[in-house]
Amino acid sequence: MQTIFNSLYFQFSTSMEKHSVTLMRVALSIVYIWFGALKIFGMSPAGELVEKTVYWFKPEIFIPILGICEVLIGLGLLVKKMIPYAITFLLVHMVATFFPIFILQKNCFDAFPYCPTLMGQYIIKNVVLASGALIIAGKYKLEPAK
Repeated sequence: MQTIFNSLYFQFSTSMEKHSVTLMRVALSIVYIWFGALKIFGMSPAGELVEKTVYWFKPEIFIPILGICEVLIGLGLLVKKMIPYAITFLLVHMVATFFPIFILQKNCFDAFPYCPTLMGQYIIKNVVLASGALIIAGKYKLEPAK
């Protein structure tokens, strides 16, 4: 039984070694395009969070612009020549997504740091998105200028 499992898992992991970064790139692209489109059309459940975080901008202007940026990041992940740029913008965006954890703690935690609210969980899951971006960055490098 162990031999069968080892053989099957070896085949699976060999396949994933070849395709996993592409799958991660497409998955991140889908998330960015989808969530960005929701912001553009005023349908994002994160709209209120964005309003509270960047309160100095008019939300009716800022949120759609943020959505356009997210869609562009998602599209950039689909175009191989654009991946390094998309990853750079994605990582900058990810840093900004963690601001509410620090400036809106009462909205993000029922008990800091052990019991995140749904909003807090929404933010914390971005660690996975950022990790995926780092994995992709490791495969799609730019050659140093000479």
